[in-house]
Amino acid sequence: MMKLNTVCIIDDDPIFVYGTKVLLNYNSSFCSNIIVYENGKEALDDLRFMLKTNKEMPEVIFLDLNMPFINGWEFLDELKKMDLKKKIRVYVVSSSLDKMDEEKARKYDMVVDFINKPFTVNKLQQLLVATEGEST
Repeated sequence: MMKLNTVCIIDDDPIFVYGTKVLLNYNSSFCSNIIVYENGKEALDDLRFMLKTNKEMPEVIFLDLNMPFINGWEFLDELKKMDLKKKIRVYVVSSSLDKMDEEKARKYDMVVDFINKPFTVNKLQQLLVATEGEST
């Protein structure tokens, strides 16, 4: 089974972040390293630094939409402008029930899926299988 090196969580909700980290750590075959940012600005600043210094970028990002400073949409717009060496798979994870948000998210090439909160073990296992399928 394939294991990712780095997964990034961008969300300002500490309960969601904690729960997601527990799920990712529970399924230790999913990833080795988890990076957490409370908003899109922190994440973009760090990702730009990683890119500039040739550090390894995360393979997967779990992205919330509603955050302070830079929201999920603004983050996606900025990520799209970056000269990435390889594709980062972004999963939008939101409590939004607005179908327009889901449709808008799917217009971004890097967005693989729109996941409604709460995040579950079953959903994580589905992502692992899908991620493995994309890498073969």
